[in-house]
Amino acid sequence: MGLIMEPKVMILLGSASDINIAEKALDTLEKLKIPYDIRVASAHRTHQKVKNIVTEATKNGIEVFMGIAGLSAHLPGIIAANTHRPVVGVPVDVKLGGMDALFATVQMPLGAPVATVGVDRGENAAILSAQIIGINDLNVRERLSSMRKDFFTKVKEDEDNLLGNLHGEYYSPPPWKEMEMKDNSNEALTSENENSPKVAVVSGSYSDMKIAKKTTMFLDKLNISHESAVVSPIRSPDKFEKFLDINKDAEIFIAISGLSAHVTGAVVAHTEKPVLGVPCSMRLDGLDALLSMVNMPPGVPVATTGIDSGGNAAILAAEMLAIGDSSIKGELLNFKGNINCKS
Repeated sequence: MGLIMEPKVMILLGSASDINIAEKALDTLEKLKIPYDIRVASAHRTHQKVKNIVTEATKNGIEVFMGIAGLSAHLPGIIAANTHRPVVGVPVDVKLGGMDALFATVQMPLGAPVATVGVDRGENAAILSAQIIGINDLNVRERLSSMRKDFFTKVKEDEDNLLGNLHGEYYSPPPWKEMEMKDNSNEALTSENENSPKVAVVSGSYSDMKIAKKTTMFLDKLNISHESAVVSPIRSPDKFEKFLDINKDAEIFIAISGLSAHVTGAVVAHTEKPVLGVPCSMRLDGLDALLSMVNMPPGVPVATTGIDSGGNAAILAAEMLAIGDSSIKGELLNFKGNINCKS
């Protein structure tokens, strides 16, 4: 029997067959020493059970919900409909490569965002959950930082093993001293700048400005301080890094991008804070941006919202911040209530 602790993460599986994906999340939460609970409840077959679990868990202090489901994966959305806490969605590959579950999870209506990670990425869902909890918990942030260093070290070990087995006649490593790999993302782990914005919003192109303005408009309505810029990590990498450095003490980053959505990947490479991604419909109805944004490798999740869903990104940021800020919680609940009345 394990230690008795109040869970901070509630994991709901749409089916017991999703346990293989859930185990990735459980292993990661165990490593990060984050208490969790796990239940099986179908959005379609046991709708009332889902509602009861979410309602009671919200009252009893759960900080993050995780919904894991395949097929027409409505479970994360039903969770989001019944709580003001952030919901992380994990689409599962049952059919169609998991694309049906991905679209059902990520394309949520205004007011009920789901922070979606890649198909079958249970580990990234756990890391994202930890990042959210870490906004108010320094110990979790420190453990996350240590885990990120482990990923970093593994890449270096893999490179050494690869290069050590290369024996081509024309393989010519440079004579100068090898540059040591260094991860600077956690240098400001414990810094506290009272003048820093709660949220930093970065767009990759002026063509993304319509969505960016919607995002900042909703942040204004929720009385959340923010800074925003339009700067590309591809065209202006130095300016991009400067913006991130200036806003390194922001608690959440929102990255907005169309096409191959390099902006989100560049942001997660520079910070251990939660990164919310908004894909824009510049080409292919935004599917290119969505897929390149959500399908991140292990260790660097992007909390992806629906295509052009700048409003939901702002609401999701508010849900994350409201865990430790009663003022933002009040604004969030009032805002959500007004959306429900208008709809």
